[in-house]
Amino acid sequence: MPRAATLRAALLILTLGALPAAAAEEAVQLSGGYGLLNAPARPSAAVVLIPGGNGYLGIRPDGSFSGLRGNQLVRTRAAYASAGVASLVIDAGVSASSAITYLRTRFNKPVTVVATSRGTLQLAGALSARPNGMAITAGFLNEIRGQIGSAASLPPTLVVHHRQDGCRFTPPSGVEPFKAWGGARVRVVWMDGGQDRGDPCQAAGYHGFAGQDGRVVGTVAGFAKGVR
Repeated sequence: MPRAATLRAALLILTLGALPAAAAEEAVQLSGGYGLLNAPARPSAAVVLIPGGNGYLGIRPDGSFSGLRGNQLVRTRAAYASAGVASLVIDAGVSASSAITYLRTRFNKPVTVVATSRGTLQLAGALSARPNGMAITAGFLNEIRGQIGSAASLPPTLVVHHRQDGCRFTPPSGVEPFKAWGGARVRVVWMDGGQDRGDPCQAAGYHGFAGQDGRVVGTVAGFAKGVR
């Protein structure tokens, strides 16, 4: 190998070695089952990820799992670590409150609970653990509002919704009433474009932010880093 190429290769190795590496994905036991943890060496914030559908991943103690691989929060779980945020995606039956407590204890950083689609129906129950923030993506907004009752119970809340979401449970028309109810506690970010395939309530379409993963992760991670 020419000397210049050798020097460039050595410099690249040194540079990569100086970057803080994310730990390998880890299965952690929580109340009611397991979660999958992805974390950078020094996270600036943490998020609990509650997937949609039936919520069942089938996480095993070795970290393998069998379900919901295409769900937006499941397929992007490792991207949060790349953005400097620890993420813990939880299986069906796991207490979101126990996941919030776990992250807060392990990293001593603000914790935001994030849910998508049908998983957003678990957010009201998670408020007992007093998350620092809440992020609702493609949410069942009318139902959430009914479950929580008073907007005074909301932590700082981010709503991420697709303008062309065609799912009958998550119409874009529900966003403005939710924002009016939540007032200054609620911030709304709209998504446009991307891909739309198959069932309008599934992850391969606008409802699942197909083709928009980078924007969704960046928006949610930025919000999580900003709450206190």
